[in-house]
Amino acid sequence: MMRSGLTELEAVLAVARHGSFRAAAAALEMSTSALSQAVASLEGRIGTRLFHRTTRSVRLTQAGERFVADVAPAMADIRGAIERASDEGGPPTGTLRINASFGAAQRVIGPYLIPYMRKYPGVHLDLVTEGRLIDIVREGFDAGFRTEDTVPGDMIAIPFGARIRFAVVGSPDYFAKHGRPRTPADLSRHACIRARMPAGHIYRWEFERHGEALAVDVQGALTLDAPQLMLEAALAGLGLTYLTEFNVEEALAAGTLERVLAEWTPPFDRLCLYYPGRRHVPAPLRALVDLIRESG
Repeated sequence: MMRSGLTELEAVLAVARHGSFRAAAAALEMSTSALSQAVASLEGRIGTRLFHRTTRSVRLTQAGERFVADVAPAMADIRGAIERASDEGGPPTGTLRINASFGAAQRVIGPYLIPYMRKYPGVHLDLVTEGRLIDIVREGFDAGFRTEDTVPGDMIAIPFGARIRFAVVGSPDYFAKHGRPRTPADLSRHACIRARMPAGHIYRWEFERHGEALAVDVQGALTLDAPQLMLEAALAGLGLTYLTEFNVEEALAAGTLERVLAEWTPPFDRLCLYYPGRRHVPAPLRALVDLIRESG
């Protein structure tokens, strides 16, 4: 009975987290029909509908939102108790769920996560990328990767790697036609590829030199919301873009993009692995923490 009840609770939390029965079933490694039956069984037992279901979407009812808010912390404690009991010796096993921005995931997959998976084959790593900053505890994640300035203050944060530096770049063809900006003020005379942030606002390009900091609301006919698209647009000569050095290093090395205003773009924050400090740290996460600390 208890095992069945825990399965039902995990099913409800997974559907709430993924917004889809199919995706939740895949995450829990069970069939969609079995997961749907588990949710329906719990709804029948408590006499309350937890989800609004249509052919296109699944969302929590008001009662479902309250239920998930109450149950999620308790389930995290139960998982922690199970993990503590299973941590007694042997290599780490189980699932490690991590949330990250796409840019952060790009930076950590090669130097950190691939070596981690090779070292700990018993761990199932579930990495979810999204632009918006979420509450990783409420959403059921063990940890996250973000820049230092965006990590919530109540989290344990482990900075690593080099500080992130941005670059203003354009194609040789663009510069041949329009010239080069010498200062951030010159950007007002250039076509700039604007960046829409996950929260919906337009990013203001940040500059700093000799203690002078600027945030420029650049103008241009094209607004995009993904670094890869901004890179493609800049390569096509549609304007200047503002991306991390990581995003443009290959194009700069190949000469397909050229950099300007380098003296105005000093290094900013580093990446962090962060996780809640008030709960037991599961063995898979401890192993990742140790690997990152050893790698520097």
